[in-house]
Amino acid sequence: MAHDDKPENDGPPHDGQEGEAQKAADAKELHRTVREAGEAELDRPAGALFWSGLAAGIAIHSSLIAEGALHAGLPEAPWRELVASLGYPVGFLVVILGRMQLFTESTITAMLPLVTKPSGWALRRTLRLWAIVLLANLIGTALAAGMVAGGALGNAEIRESMLAVSERILALGGWETFVNAIPAGFLIAVVAWILPNGRTQAFWIILAITYVIAIAGFSHSIVGADETFLLLFTGKIDGMRALFGLLIPAILGNLAGGAGLFTLLAHGQVQGEARA
Repeated sequence: MAHDDKPENDGPPHDGQEGEAQKAADAKELHRTVREAGEAELDRPAGALFWSGLAAGIAIHSSLIAEGALHAGLPEAPWRELVASLGYPVGFLVVILGRMQLFTESTITAMLPLVTKPSGWALRRTLRLWAIVLLANLIGTALAAGMVAGGALGNAEIRESMLAVSERILALGGWETFVNAIPAGFLIAVVAWILPNGRTQAFWIILAITYVIAIAGFSHSIVGADETFLLLFTGKIDGMRALFGLLIPAILGNLAGGAGLFTLLAHGQVQGEARA
């Protein structure tokens, strides 16, 4: 009879099968997943990387817009910055969920192929990826900040609030910016590392981790670049302070935290197994 030919496992999976399907990947599997994503990024054409990075640089500006809007709508109070900082994750949600190229996220994904199978080709490709994405991110943030400074985006009240939010980075000198950028780079690398294990919770993972970066005052190179360009274009700082006191220290700190510290720890825990 026809029903005798029906496979026994056609019905819904039993509890054991569901548990197996929902089991979180172990460190070795996570390493392989993130490494393969990095290998795919290293192989992408330069043009695709640039346009994706440019979109990310413009999109990350939504963090500053959201923070500025919240700051403008809140009264002077001790908790004002804590609430206004809820706007900070907005740009990261747009960029990461939109699969755009963000410099800090690419630090670990590009590094894992290099540390797993070191070669001149991998090194050149990694440096190429970082250079293209960083340049595109910076151009995107400069364009967005220029539109705000020129009065093309937002009303006067929100623009003033965006400046007030941005001026917080001026409390740090170059060395302090570098040190504060290390945990930011580390935490963004954590996002890239754990997302394959938490795709269904991606929104909350990104929200929680980037909110911590905001309220802790850690320095993120691309969001910081957006703030730096806004301050530069409105005459609050000069070019030397922008480049050597804010941009370069934040970029180097993010690299130290993401490509350095986190990659060392992430790769170290599966060393000897990663090639399998």
